Amino acid sequence: MTEARRVRIGILGAARIAPAALVAPAREHAEAEVTAVAARDPLRARQFAEKYRIPVVHDGYEAMLADPDIDAVYIPLPNGLHGRWTRAALAAGKHVLCEKPFAADAAEAREIARLAQGSGLVVMEAFHYRYHPLTRRVEEIVAGGELGTLSHVETAMCFPLPRFRDIRYDYGLAGGATMDAGCYAVHMARVYGAEQPEVVSARALLRGPLIDRAMTAELRFPSGHTGLIRCSMWSQDLLRLSARIIGDRGEIRILNPVMPQMFHRVSIRTEHGRRTERFPRRSTYAYQLDAFVSAVLDGTPVDTPPEDSVATMTVIDAIYRAAGLPPRRPTAVATTEPGADLP
Repeated sequence: MTEARRVRIGILGAARIAPAALVAPAREHAEAEVTAVAARDPLRARQFAEKYRIPVVHDGYEAMLADPDIDAVYIPLPNGLHGRWTRAALAAGKHVLCEKPFAADAAEAREIARLAQGSGLVVMEAFHYRYHPLTRRVEEIVAGGELGTLSHVETAMCFPLPRFRDIRYDYGLAGGATMDAGCYAVHMARVYGAEQPEVVSARALLRGPLIDRAMTAELRFPSGHTGLIRCSMWSQDLLRLSARIIGDRGEIRILNPVMPQMFHRVSIRTEHGRRTERFPRRSTYAYQLDAFVSAVLDGTPVDTPPEDSVATMTVIDAIYRAAGLPPRRPTAVATTEPGADLP
């Protein structure tokens, strides 16, 4: 690590999510710096570096991982490549912040969790909402018993993506609504339900034989409460970003738990009455970077380690099976077209 206590981060893939998810928060962070970028298309990498004032451009992902001046990498590649490059980063001794979903399936997530264990490296899945004060406060309310005994949890992540040639509709890159939008809904159900659920049933709307454009799944938790997740990239439910947590003494309704910095509403009803709570407009990505940097520099535990990712991917695999679809698989060969690093 540098004497100035800075985490030097390289980006694997000139992805469209990277400026908001990492570049902008790093500019405001005293202990983080984006120092390099690499992409399959060298021209795109150079253009990205020039636009966002990133000093180093590497010819490829391998060159990035071989750079001794890089402490950590951010991986915003297509889903089917997350595992491959996380493994490569660990082998190169780099800390990893990997976009969700963490892996193509639960088996790959378990493999990476084994590699990460005892490595001394931070491996963190980028569920940015998990680090926002809104999520932490909701967890506090549920754990504190204000809602009583939980009876039902509903989560939804639905948005329109009618660009059907987008890589998120590509089975070969581990695409599908449940992988993209649905990983949020599944993760929120696990967090707000406070337990690991099993899948009771699932129903998919298809874009092709193997690709779900929407999914609904019913869950059951060990303590007896039930769950429902909805996700879509193209359905009649064009836009729904919400969560609802119901107990025998109250409930919480959340509008936009995923990116509350844009807008949000948290409504709480208990036996003592109704209230709303408001939260900072600071970016979820900024809180996420705080957690990642603290883990790298000070060893602070993160809330989305590989073990948590295994639990999420286990539910996603079970949803696909319950819907009569195969779980996703890692991309066999990195043959994505230049510039297709991420939607």
